[in-house]
Amino acid sequence: MRVLITDGNERAALATARSLVRAGHSVCVTAATPLSLAGVSRGVRARVITTDPLTNPAGYAAEVRRVAEQEGTTLLLPISDASLEAVLERRAMLPAHITLPFADLATYRAASDKAYVLEQAQSCGFGVPETRIVASSEQWDEPIPDRFFPGVVKPHRSVVTAGNSRRKLVVTRVADAADCRRVLADLPPEAFPVLVQRWVSGVGEGLFALRWGGRAVALFAHRRLREKPPAGGVSVYRESIALDNRLVGPGLRLLDALDWHGVAMIECRHELETGDYVVMEVNGRFWGSLQLAIDAGVDFPELLVRCAAGERVPEYRDYRIGVRSRWFWGDMDHFYLRFRDEPKWRAARDLLGSFLRRHRNEVWRWSDPLPFAVETLQWLGALTPDTGDATSRSRAMPTESVPDSAFQ
Repeated sequence: MRVLITDGNERAALATARSLVRAGHSVCVTAATPLSLAGVSRGVRARVITTDPLTNPAGYAAEVRRVAEQEGTTLLLPISDASLEAVLERRAMLPAHITLPFADLATYRAASDKAYVLEQAQSCGFGVPETRIVASSEQWDEPIPDRFFPGVVKPHRSVVTAGNSRRKLVVTRVADAADCRRVLADLPPEAFPVLVQRWVSGVGEGLFALRWGGRAVALFAHRRLREKPPAGGVSVYRESIALDNRLVGPGLRLLDALDWHGVAMIECRHELETGDYVVMEVNGRFWGSLQLAIDAGVDFPELLVRCAAGERVPEYRDYRIGVRSRWFWGDMDHFYLRFRDEPKWRAARDLLGSFLRRHRNEVWRWSDPLPFAVETLQWLGALTPDTGDATSRSRAMPTESVPDSAFQ
């Protein structure tokens, strides 16, 4: 197939491009800059798309269509929430021969609605955080019990529409009721309803799935070992874990309830004392730590393309357990923040130990070194990425803001 991948500075775009080039597909990657993480990967053609899917979703979709037609694209893979929603809204604009292997717009939006997913997840057997829903900006000053804190403030969707443009919002940790009121007051009206949730202690674990034609084609699970910020955020070091029926059962029921089609990630916290899996959210696109699943033996991009091509793909449940993946520059950010906020000896000990454990490097590959070179230049500030995602976020990232997709 001739595949067009968007958002070339996302790590998920790089993992997808490497997978599909290896499988023999013709791959083109778009980004807002001539040099991007996935755009310099071996065997990839790079194209520049200058329109921002957040500020001009209609213009972005039109530019994607133009590039797709010029490239003879037969399969389109938007990577970020903003680009995927912009294209899904204008799916009818795509030529009939271009396949978009994702859920329809209504299903995607339902899965992106955190309040709706929370209700569905509970009925499917997941635990849910104790939650107060603030319905509108006029109600933000209503009393919230002290027992909710520490907690998090979650806009109902990670990308909201304001007029003809969109805005990406983050999940924010709050220490007390006063802190919560300040955060709520700063949110735009489009962010509401907003979920105020108690912080859930436990280990971050997730179920990753490919569901096609009502059938769960592939499943994979991983555990976060280190994050950026260290208190909770994007995963920078993680490992593959065995599928747990307490996660898989409710997860499959939730995907059934959503009538899901394509890839999805169900984020959870595993409360070790109770054994409960508490759902955080569902992401209906490729995730940042996609390379770990591929390294462990579940090649989601290749499987998705095979399904889209009409092949009857056998079910994938077996993969290597204990495979570890490290996002190097994200991990350096993790340790930078720890050196700043913790005893230096403890951070230094863990940093040295991180080089002794066997793991796979997510971006660096001997056979494909240029993406790591581009990311290094971005991390040093010599190149400016086109994305606000975790791929190239600076060391100055505030510790209280948690990226919306904490499993990335």
